Amino acid sequence: MPERASIPAFDFAAPRETAAGAGLRSFWPGLWLLGFLLLVLGSVIALVLYLQHFEAEEDTRRQAADAQWLEQSVQFHFRRLEEDLRVAARQSADVQGGLLWREPGVLLAQGWVGAPLSAPPALWQIDENRNPLNAQALATMHDTARGLRRSAYAGPMRDAEGKLLPLVWLAVPYFERGYFVGNYVAALSLEVAVQSLVPEWFNRSHAVRLVLDEGSTGYVPDTRKPFRAAMSLAGTDVYLEVTPIREQTATVPRMFLLVAMVFLGGMLVSLWALRRDIQKRQQVQALLQAEVALRTAMENSVTIGLRAWDLGGRVLYVNEAFCGMVGYPAEKLVGVSAPMPYWPKGNDSHIEQVHRDVLAHGTSNDGVEVQFQHRDGHMLDVLIHEAPLYTAAGEHIGWMSSVLDISERKRAQAVAAQQQERLEATGRLVAVGEVASTLAHELNQPLGALSSFATGLLNKLNAGRISTEETAPVVQRIAGLAERAGRIIQRVNAIARRREISLQRLDLIPVLQRMAPHAVPDAAPVWVNADELLIEHLLNNLLTNAHEAAQAHSGTPQVHLGVRMEQGWAQISISDNGPGVPDETQAHIFDAFFSSKEGGMGMGLAICRSIVEAHHGRIQVDRSPELGGARFTVSLPLAESVLGEPTTPDGTIDTP
Repeated sequence: MPERASIPAFDFAAPRETAAGAGLRSFWPGLWLLGFLLLVLGSVIALVLYLQHFEAEEDTRRQAADAQWLEQSVQFHFRRLEEDLRVAARQSADVQGGLLWREPGVLLAQGWVGAPLSAPPALWQIDENRNPLNAQALATMHDTARGLRRSAYAGPMRDAEGKLLPLVWLAVPYFERGYFVGNYVAALSLEVAVQSLVPEWFNRSHAVRLVLDEGSTGYVPDTRKPFRAAMSLAGTDVYLEVTPIREQTATVPRMFLLVAMVFLGGMLVSLWALRRDIQKRQQVQALLQAEVALRTAMENSVTIGLRAWDLGGRVLYVNEAFCGMVGYPAEKLVGVSAPMPYWPKGNDSHIEQVHRDVLAHGTSNDGVEVQFQHRDGHMLDVLIHEAPLYTAAGEHIGWMSSVLDISERKRAQAVAAQQQERLEATGRLVAVGEVASTLAHELNQPLGALSSFATGLLNKLNAGRISTEETAPVVQRIAGLAERAGRIIQRVNAIARRREISLQRLDLIPVLQRMAPHAVPDAAPVWVNADELLIEHLLNNLLTNAHEAAQAHSGTPQVHLGVRMEQGWAQISISDNGPGVPDETQAHIFDAFFSSKEGGMGMGLAICRSIVEAHHGRIQVDRSPELGGARFTVSLPLAESVLGEPTTPDGTIDTP
């Protein structure tokens, strides 16, 4: 064989042209460098001057922002206090309130005003009688809170000489079913409240003063200009005056100047290093471009769709295979967020839930199957696997998806399922043939009884030894037997036509009493969803087998019939004192055409198992601990409406 030629390694370096020469140096390098230095120096001086001005403005802005922060913090805590008073007005239990509610000394008094059978707080009456202006302010607050249905303040209170006190009243109206019940009021100490609201770090750089009178001011011309922080207490003119007490040293311009000089000194060194770095970057860029071209060709050659999106669900990248899969060009998909254009119409809730789960947790190793809608309208099934998308620093920024079109596989699975259904239908027809042969055997009893009753009735009519009154019960019995035989034939016909069995709410106690007359006592109902005719056939077959086994084995045959409800199941047990079922036979006792009786067809217990499984139940056989023979236990699910109802006193009905 000829030797294969060795394949050279792929050269990622892009073709590059070599420069024709080393280049010409500048004739005026000194002049160029001097001009450059003068430009940098002028820029540094201008920058220092600008930064000094900027530092002053920045300090003023920072102080104003601090005052605004304090204003918002105070307003927030007073609104929280209003909510705490509303909660206290609605309930008598302890209130888990905010900072002002918990701070000792803030709440001086609280209680109801205007509520029936409730006297105002003692401090209310003291302030009201201390100064006429106090009484006027408190009355205005009371009317405002009631009329506007919102919180209102009154104050600051005045002493007997008219001096303002750092005390205000807060009223919270309380309505019940639209009717005014009263105002829940509280006396607040503003000094204590302000001290608790202003943090220590704020006090280190600011002087905070509570201003009770709009006209008063603590501003001194030699000090820095104060800022005003409104407390926004409706009905009062109280505000906070914030004065900066410590000015930050303007070190930024100096540091900036130092940095600029260092930068100027290193500029010349950087120029030489920059030239070498540019050459290396050009080589790396050429290599990277070649690698990107190769990777792009590889991505476009695969048939699996690739899609990348960020943590917010915005599409970052799609390859050609994905675009061909959904029928949309890349420019129609990149940058789009949910809902995606290829999502099926009318199934938004399901695919949105899948979309949220994928963004939150990704997919399992098995992936997730969803449906996409092609641009032309046809549906396609896809299997999606997600992998985390990280940056070079290890930060999780999104997900990388591989999307595989599994529509053909789904169609193959559907065809296989249809074939399996046909096989099951064929097996069902075979089973129906077996059931029909056995049920036809069961018709011998009602048809034989019909013949006996008809012959006896005809003989008595011919002999003239029966009256009209005696004839009616016999005819009714004949009609009942005929109806029973007809139901058996109808049920076989229904099963043969692949119809569903007729599940209805059925009490097992009357059915058991019909199957074992005078043996099953009256008890609480045991409700199941079942077909009555099939249940009768099931019980009749099991009871007949039990009687035959007991009579063949013992001179005193015994058969016990029991029913109990346990953990959502109705359990019917039929025991006998016959020989029982050997352990090696129990595994095959319910198989078709398997029989342990002489001349048996082997269909009775197979039909019993089919009936029980059609009712979503189970049938088991073991040895009876009481009688020593076989015990067949049939478990049927209870009807949903009786799962919580009580059972019989002992939970079991046993009949000999």
